[in-house]
Amino acid sequence: MGGESAIRTAPRGGGATGEQAGGKVGQRLSGLAVALGLVLFLGGFAWGAVLYLPYTVPTSSMAPTIKVGDRVLAQRVDGDEIRRGDVVVFKDKAWVTNASVVKRVVAVGGDTVSCCTKGKLTVNGKQIDEPYLPEGTLAEITNFPTVKVPQGRLFLLGDERQGSLDSTAHLSDAAGGTVARSAVSARVDAVAWPMDGMLARPTGFEALGPLSRPGPLRTIVAVIVAGAALVMGGAAYGPLAKRAGRRRTGTEPGRAR
Repeated sequence: MGGESAIRTAPRGGGATGEQAGGKVGQRLSGLAVALGLVLFLGGFAWGAVLYLPYTVPTSSMAPTIKVGDRVLAQRVDGDEIRRGDVVVFKDKAWVTNASVVKRVVAVGGDTVSCCTKGKLTVNGKQIDEPYLPEGTLAEITNFPTVKVPQGRLFLLGDERQGSLDSTAHLSDAAGGTVARSAVSARVDAVAWPMDGMLARPTGFEALGPLSRPGPLRTIVAVIVAGAALVMGGAAYGPLAKRAGRRRTGTEPGRAR
């Protein structure tokens, strides 16, 4: 009619319908990935907030394990869960007023602790290997009399033995330098900033009894990372799918037709 001609082409084997169906499935999967990722990401942070407390250590008494100004993550625990070798957070008015203290537990109730045998701390007659101590004079400790730790109490030292105001500085107190288990609020698992990671296991105390198990911090971090990856991957699907579609149809911006 009027010299006009119309040419129609049939879809190739229903390809357009297949692409549309595939696109819808992809969109649904990407939406699920984003939703699941958000659950994992936010859930991981919530889990961590429930189990862990952040602290900034203001002194160098725990160097080199924890340096001055380091930000640590400490798992909320009951004092009865504390074992030899743990780095703990506690409050004791005889030590400091209205502030938390971070020190390492070297002896628990019933233990006999003394210093030094061939330069090493001795607990229940056993020399303790402490590879986390600094080298040189900072690892040295002044001899102190043998202390029998009362039941329900802890004897604590700083890793920087020469400059730490720890149990050895409170031997003349009524408690003989010991701290009640109930004063402990948390056990340090890791240095979060700078990102030095999990504290080394205090294996030198294994001969005296079981060590504490690390908290679920690694699992929490893995959950958060997995959640973030799912969110980013799901969110990236839409733009990538559109770009791929333009390439197939030849309508990509800047491309000649």
